[in-house]
Amino acid sequence: QVQLVESGGGLVQPGGSLRLTCAAPRSIFNTYRMGWYRQAPGKQRELVADLTTTGYTNYADSVKGRFLISRDNARATVSLQMSSLKPEDTAVYYCNAQHMVANYWGRGTQVTVSS
Repeated sequence: QVQLVESGGGLVQPGGSLRLTCAAPRSIFNTYRMGWYRQAPGKQRELVADLTTTGYTNYADSVKGRFLISRDNARATVSLQMSSLKPEDTAVYYCNAQHMVANYWGRGTQVTVSS
């Protein structure tokens, strides 16, 4: 059983910042494309950002310029730095690891943007 463990969610005011971190097994981290998805109530899960092992990044248009995904190779973690948060960013955020037909998910962490 592959475990992806997220941390860092919470409640933040509009315009604020949060940092999410996902810890992955080393074998997964070194091979898989790592990313973050989110799912708001009543909506489908959507890609927020992902990152290949070679450093190629991909962002949803709605978060470009506000969110930054990064890898810490020493710690085998992937982080999502979220800035200028908006109420519409409120969702459960999931860490994801993909490689060929394999696809793993974390349990999710709640991010709520509200005044």
